[in-house]
Amino acid sequence: METIARRGLMLVLSSPSGAGKTTIARRLLQEDPGIAMSISHTTRRKRGVETDGKDYHFVDKDTFVQMRDRGAFLEWAVVFDNFYGTTREPVEKSLHGGGDVLFDVDWQGAEALRGSAAKDVVSVFVLPPSAGALEKRLKTRAEDSDDIVSRRMRGASNEIQHWKDYDYVIVNFDLDNSVDAVRAILAAERLRRERLTGVKGFVQGLLTEL
Repeated sequence: METIARRGLMLVLSSPSGAGKTTIARRLLQEDPGIAMSISHTTRRKRGVETDGKDYHFVDKDTFVQMRDRGAFLEWAVVFDNFYGTTREPVEKSLHGGGDVLFDVDWQGAEALRGSAAKDVVSVFVLPPSAGALEKRLKTRAEDSDDIVSRRMRGASNEIQHWKDYDYVIVNFDLDNSVDAVRAILAAERLRRERLTGVKGFVQGLLTEL
């Protein structure tokens, strides 16, 4: 299929922990070969189902700080006493080649990405259908202690207050509908005139034929 060259975009998904952004991200990655996940570095402890280099790059705090100090991160943040950061070089390489990059980050990460690459960022905030549903999801995951679940519920209030900073907002009443909504956003944003780097030459060629 013939296409017009374009610059890739950074699709940023944020939500309070347990609202569904990670599940939406995984579905999107499975269904759309044109987008790849940004793999963050983190000092958080690896969970049982996670793989180093696939879910995160797990590093110690000293390594993270050294990378941060030499400017390796496009953005970085501290969440629940753990450091998270996105390395700059692979993202910029992907965007230049027309590839889209997916980010599963909190509001701090989203804010930092907008600050460093505003024209490339498309941000989506995912809201839970209710506080009760959010708490049930966190407890069902069985990945965190009751104390951490309580901390995440308290943190959800702070996270949700930043919904107005995002380009799009989705209430995750139904997972399939939420995935479809994100796919629609992605399809539209890929067609923005300013991202179509090859359209000017195409139009000029087209006009010479008329």
